[in-house]
Amino acid sequence: MAAPQLKSDSKYDDYDFPTTSPTVQSGHPGHTTPEQDAQVYQLRTQLEQAGYTERLDTLSMLRFLRARKFNVNLAKQMFIDCEKWRKDFGVENLVRNFDYKEKPEVFKYYPQYYHKTDKDGRPVYIEQLGGIDLTAMYKITTAERMQQNLVVEYEKLADPRLPACSRKAGQLLETSCSILDLKGVGVSKISSVYGYLKTVSAISQNYYPERLGRMYLINAPWGFSSIFNVVKGFLDPVTVQKIHVLGSGYQTELLGQVPKENLPKLFGGTCDCQGGCSLSDAGPWQDPQWTKPPKWADSRAEPSTTIQHEPSHTIPSHQPQGGSHPSPEQQGSTAGAGHQVPMGQ
Repeated sequence: MAAPQLKSDSKYDDYDFPTTSPTVQSGHPGHTTPEQDAQVYQLRTQLEQAGYTERLDTLSMLRFLRARKFNVNLAKQMFIDCEKWRKDFGVENLVRNFDYKEKPEVFKYYPQYYHKTDKDGRPVYIEQLGGIDLTAMYKITTAERMQQNLVVEYEKLADPRLPACSRKAGQLLETSCSILDLKGVGVSKISSVYGYLKTVSAISQNYYPERLGRMYLINAPWGFSSIFNVVKGFLDPVTVQKIHVLGSGYQTELLGQVPKENLPKLFGGTCDCQGGCSLSDAGPWQDPQWTKPPKWADSRAEPSTTIQHEPSHTIPSHQPQGGSHPSPEQQGSTAGAGHQVPMGQ
């Protein structure tokens, strides 16, 4: 029996990494049905007819289709909303020119970072929510720049992080493994964390679908599991299966997924990067053996001015520009926005 392969399109598919998903599940690359292949073609054709020419590769089409349960019309609208948001938000310029110089200071309150890989080869993403102090953070940065940084990191997850991890693993990797540390999130902060799990970040839900592989909520405070049982009702069952709520005795289960040498000492691992794991950006995407220049860094791209921080006395809205706007119930604060729980992921 022939090995499963992605049914590719020569016009748009120019991959230099493995394209068969290790997940033997319908709708994933290399494991699609003839009907799903036809839906990819239908979606791409309709988008071409609407004037779109970028990001029409097969892997992207499949992610949007999976996010909308292979409903072509819904996936088409999701893609169109995403493209409008990318243009309005200036994503192409941001990923090339954003300079987050204040990051070390912001991370003293709210570390958010990618660090090495889990046992499946996926990038590990870590957030520590216990020290969040928005009043202090807004003296250093702005909500707008925090959101811009979030978008840049999502873009870098897609390229070069995931392609580098796929090359090293020898199989397609499209998702990350997230660790959210709730240590220090006491009773007074439980409501905000409840909102974090209940709401769906407009950015991750609408514009970066199908990127959540696993999520570990560690050091969950007393009573948190009960709250999460309520939250489950707002999430897609597929998403719920990926989320693991753990208390202070999390290390055994977490180390079952993340190699000890890849996990920072802070969480029971042995990694102690020079200068701190949170600022190292260590991973296959830094190894010349596995990484390649990201496609967004193409030299043919138009140059633009570096985007730096300028002090502001106002706190910009967290609402993304363009695209699908979440309702008030769906909106979450920037705190924790790095990896909001996306429905259907």
